Amino acid sequence: MAAKKLLILPGDGIGVETMAQVRRIIDWLAKKRQIEFDVSEALIGGAAYDATGTPLPAETLAAAKAADAILLGAVGGPKWDNLPFHLKPERGALLPLRKELELFANLRPAVVFDALLDASTLKPEVISGLDIMIVRELTGGLYFGEPRGIETLPDGQRRGFNTLTYTTSEIQRIGRVAFDLARKRNKRLCSVDKHNVLDCTVLWREEMIKLQQAEYPDVELTHMYVDNCAMQLVRNPKQFDVMVTENMFGDILSDCASMLTGSLGMLPSASLGAVRADGGRPALYEPIHGSAPDIAGKDIANPLATILSFSMCLRYSFDMAAEADLIENAVKAVLKGGLRTADIMQPGKAKVSTTVMGEAIVREMEKLA
Repeated sequence: MAAKKLLILPGDGIGVETMAQVRRIIDWLAKKRQIEFDVSEALIGGAAYDATGTPLPAETLAAAKAADAILLGAVGGPKWDNLPFHLKPERGALLPLRKELELFANLRPAVVFDALLDASTLKPEVISGLDIMIVRELTGGLYFGEPRGIETLPDGQRRGFNTLTYTTSEIQRIGRVAFDLARKRNKRLCSVDKHNVLDCTVLWREEMIKLQQAEYPDVELTHMYVDNCAMQLVRNPKQFDVMVTENMFGDILSDCASMLTGSLGMLPSASLGAVRADGGRPALYEPIHGSAPDIAGKDIANPLATILSFSMCLRYSFDMAAEADLIENAVKAVLKGGLRTADIMQPGKAKVSTTVMGEAIVREMEKLA
């Protein structure tokens, strides 16, 4: 079989450091499991802007379209805060990349590792065993809807506006992703909307109900207003299994859920497109923690979210569930053994660097294998 094409985009800040630890795992898989990837690397974000004058060079976009999967580190930082809006790394790189590849489904797991129960600000009994999958629609809603902009009114006031809009097909395709995931888990799906206020989410709820009745009668579908959902995530998060919602609501709720686990440095994500005729699908995997410029270059960042993003890549894009399990079990074992990066440091544990944590994961993979 031809080697899977993996495009690595380290990006900015700590993305460069955490991605180096994924490279260790890729090298180990090649040496110990004879699993070869066709790995290439390209510029994105602020680093791309500095080198080419654009945060998403044409060469990077072309490489992304040709890849079987993309692994992204992070983009952005204060260095580029004063650029025009369309050239800022987040706006000029991430959003166009998602749109060009039609990455409409964002999967954000929120899983609490037993060894990190005390790292959360919530009581252990509230989060012990937590395992939520949030499915966020990623290419529609307020972030992409038209019309949008800032205008000056006849009386001299300025008005900013964005449009919340979804079509039936957009709702149905994200719904199918969420229902399929729920079917493989505990067959429970909560659809989050603002049905009592927003016409667009009235349509959202109606289409979710139709989809469940027509194609997924075996999956229990419930509905919740987004404000109540935010409260319930803190009050009783284990009531949720799979959650599906529109773009902005998902952006907010997934960050809220991430902090239940104790650190943004622990959580991966996947952004998926539609399945092609050949069975493949566009896919982008990335940690959710951002570029963290305040700690970049200090070898203290937590690489586990990037490593777990690669695990998701193996699972969802390359059909390598055994290798994905191996990485995730190695992470659990290292944490159980007491190693911690600064963001998840606890009394009585051993603080280690980015590099040492990466080395420890590879050593544990060796033991488990």
